[in-house]
Amino acid sequence: MKKTLAFALCLLALPAAAHPGHDAVAGFAAGFAHPFSGIDHLLAMLGVGLWSRQQGRGVLLPVFVSMMALGAAVQVGVPIEAGLAATVLLIGALLAGAARVPAALAMALVAGFALLHGQAHGRELLGVASAAGFLSASAVLLAAGYAAGSARVTQLAGAAIGAGGVLLLAAMA
Repeated sequence: MKKTLAFALCLLALPAAAHPGHDAVAGFAAGFAHPFSGIDHLLAMLGVGLWSRQQGRGVLLPVFVSMMALGAAVQVGVPIEAGLAATVLLIGALLAGAARVPAALAMALVAGFALLHGQAHGRELLGVASAAGFLSASAVLLAAGYAAGSARVTQLAGAAIGAGGVLLLAAMA
């Protein structure tokens, strides 16, 4: 059931509307839908959830949500599309390789990923209600990743997520 749900969520994310340059929207519902509307966000958040479990560090989940909120609030106006795709590739590689890293490095990586994804969400969504929506949806996706599967499933998911990152980067070239 978990695999089917993850697959269905990936299919829902095919229209990659969660990117800078689209019309900004407001409201909790728009904010909640936003992380599901871009494959880069969906894969990154599921991947971070999976990696947090693989690392045995559930604390990475609130770090991601907190830093994503900060990224949304502090807009710096730099292009971030390649960075979003790179986060997907990197989290996929970490998962596929079952990489164990020190806690401080894990926190730094997750914080960096979250800042970039927060930037993208913050550019698209207006107001506190929208922010509450995208942060809530992100927490759901992170928790879904954390709750999913065995070590073998996690490594296979990592390979698929990493391949998604490669495709996202290739699409930009």
